[in-house]
Amino acid sequence: MIAGLSKAITLYLAPLLALTSIFLTLFAFLAPVVMLHSQVSLLSVTPSTALTDPGSSGNVDGPTVFMGALGSCSRRNPSDDFNCTMATLSPVSTVRPFPSFPRTSLTDTHIDLSALPPNTPDLLTAPTQTTPAFIAVSLGFAIIFFFLFTAISLRAKLGPRLGAAFERPAIQRLSAWIGLLGFMIGLTAFLVLRMWFGKAVEDFNRAIQEAGKSAPQLVASTNNGFTMVWVGYAFQAVPLICALARLHVTSGGK
Repeated sequence: MIAGLSKAITLYLAPLLALTSIFLTLFAFLAPVVMLHSQVSLLSVTPSTALTDPGSSGNVDGPTVFMGALGSCSRRNPSDDFNCTMATLSPVSTVRPFPSFPRTSLTDTHIDLSALPPNTPDLLTAPTQTTPAFIAVSLGFAIIFFFLFTAISLRAKLGPRLGAAFERPAIQRLSAWIGLLGFMIGLTAFLVLRMWFGKAVEDFNRAIQEAGKSAPQLVASTNNGFTMVWVGYAFQAVPLICALARLHVTSGGK
């Protein structure tokens, strides 16, 4: 029973988890600029009186900004459509008057905070310009690892010629190294983003609290994009461990 369960995990569950991990990480990376404009982001600024008037209900209408690794989406009122910036691997914070561009069109701004009131603390900045590029590279490695790992796992079903090719230790070693590099690069890059945005949220909310009732009724928070990332990398760890274990066995346990 244990042998059958181990075989099922290696052959079927691990490739499925690797594919799920790619989709979760990709969605968190592309959102909110490319897709899921109002559902997924790494950082959000929403209208709330939780900081300026803690005793109130906290519900208030106002501007909303969602920030991600590739840009941002914003709207001035809940009835407006989200205006998203152009996706870029080198985001730069830019602020300009909100009425200067149509709300339904894309702009050349990378991180646009112009929907926020003029007295909003200027503490929300774009991440370091190399971080999104590292995430893109890690996604490329993850996709290659998925195809190699799946082919190696199902090599018995690929015929004698292809099966023999994926049986070679060099291919299995290449698969394990690509998976490990992609995992480490991507996880490190998202950790950098989490620390960057986490510090920005902390400073922003502190500035709002210190300004008191004269401050804009806003609150910043890290958002569900990071949850998707952590779940994605937890899923990716399963096939990666399987690949490293297989490499250890084929190398004779040395």
